Amino acid sequence: MEWTESGVFEVAPGVHRIPLPLPNDGLHTVNVYAIEDGDGLVLVDAGWALEEGERALEAALGELGRDFGDVRRFLVTHLHRDHYTLAILLRRRFGTRVGLGLGEQPSLRRVISRTRDGQLGNLLRWGGAELAPQWRKAVLAVGEAELRDYEEPDEWLTETDLGLEKRVLRVLPTPGHTRGHVVFVDVESSLLFAGDHVLPHITPSIGFEPARPELPLGDYLDSLRLVRSYPDLRLLPAHGPVTESSHARVDELLAHHEQRLDATLAAVRSGTGTALETARKLGWTRRDRRFDELDLFNRVLATGETAAHLDVLARRGLVRVEAVDGVDVYSAA
Repeated sequence: MEWTESGVFEVAPGVHRIPLPLPNDGLHTVNVYAIEDGDGLVLVDAGWALEEGERALEAALGELGRDFGDVRRFLVTHLHRDHYTLAILLRRRFGTRVGLGLGEQPSLRRVISRTRDGQLGNLLRWGGAELAPQWRKAVLAVGEAELRDYEEPDEWLTETDLGLEKRVLRVLPTPGHTRGHVVFVDVESSLLFAGDHVLPHITPSIGFEPARPELPLGDYLDSLRLVRSYPDLRLLPAHGPVTESSHARVDELLAHHEQRLDATLAAVRSGTGTALETARKLGWTRRDRRFDELDLFNRVLATGETAAHLDVLARRGLVRVEAVDGVDVYSAA
């Protein structure tokens, strides 16, 4: 059975995985987890504010003998719209409380104030002037209605233990994919509600957000090591099937990024360049595609990923970075 198949799937006693559809998205589906809690439910992540996703969630809750009024709380791992916006839509109708990591505050406030496109300035600094006009046009095409899907949460989550009626969830800040990403650890039941921090089949994007931190990949590697310090947990990811070992996948992700750092360093040693120029020397996706074969969104994403790796290499003293007319240029140390 494919993990994207619709339905309700019990993944632990009192915990159900509900895959919700995504539009025109290579990920296809996002997993929402419904936790039975007394006479109600707590949902980890919510899905995208789309009619199709709302109908799918309503049908899934119906299979559990529940409805939207039974959802007491949304605990959202991060700000991206496929996780957050349906929670806001349902809060407007049912008054459901929404919690989000405190580290998402700078990015969310940029979105709400309509100054969200910090990526454009980053793109120019990364040597991506050739992509900037297309990116600006794509950003302007985002409708006002979609931006209205964003509001502040009811509670900003920090590292703490949340006591539900039947379990305790530890809120663990795991910056990297976004600066305010959190995971939820049920130590007693050996469960990791991982959001996009640890995914079983793909590596999450790093630092693609309106308010990008100084060293997003460094943050991500530290966050992986933090999760690795916990006992081995059953991995409940936002995208992909449930797997049995968080440790095994964290080890793979750490190894992947070290290999990627080596490849990025080799690219810089072959010639000084910007993040975009370096990205052009690297292969992308599992199929090792050339940079220019990617669509606009993924070229911008790849440029930012390369910059994140270059900045870690600079922090390690393996490359030098010099600002030339507002553009970062990297060379081997």
